[in-house]
Amino acid sequence: MSVSVILACGGSSSRLGFDKQMYMIKGIPIFIRAIKNLDCIKEVDEIIIAAPKNSIDEYEKILEKYEIKKPVKVIPGGENRTESVCKAYNYCNKSSRQIAVSDGARPFTNPEFIRACIKDTNIFGASVLGVNVKDTIKIADDGMILDTPDRRKLFAVQTPQIFNREYFVRGVQFAVDHNLEFTDDASMVEAVGIKVHITPSDYKNIKITTPEDILIANVFAEENDV
Repeated sequence: MSVSVILACGGSSSRLGFDKQMYMIKGIPIFIRAIKNLDCIKEVDEIIIAAPKNSIDEYEKILEKYEIKKPVKVIPGGENRTESVCKAYNYCNKSSRQIAVSDGARPFTNPEFIRACIKDTNIFGASVLGVNVKDTIKIADDGMILDTPDRRKLFAVQTPQIFNREYFVRGVQFAVDHNLEFTDDASMVEAVGIKVHITPSDYKNIKITTPEDILIANVFAEENDV
């Protein structure tokens, strides 16, 4: 099984005020931690980083400081996540059987869960990491609660999200043809009628988004780096 991984690093980081992917957690940039969790997986053939256009050189300089075994390309991302992922696909190895998309701001993805997601994709054609939500979720409008969905059926979806190449291409083509933007990559293939499986993950696989996440990440790093 050969997998090309697209690492999405083009977020605006508006809630943090700085490039979160490059932020140091215990002396290591967040995106490097994300790469190292992928670098140890034999099925992964390559990693394509979709980065902000004005940060390409900086990403490449940081990469030179770390021993990454897999081939890594840094390419200019688009105006949004969907555009970045679609552009990055053009740089993927033509022989890869699966395309994975992961967040550069997820530094603690357990490689065992990534391997499980690859295996599940081989069975189901598309699979994403996810966990059951802990809180009760409310659907509201204008500050008033409209409905309370069954929590047992609700999942917080994470990355990586992995797809058989054929399914991913269909999703990309649909997004490009209709100039659509999706909040995650599973939604892109769901839009063309493909059902996506959920591979169980854990609650450590956080995406760094807010200042509180930085505090949590430092605690996780203390445990992981021992």
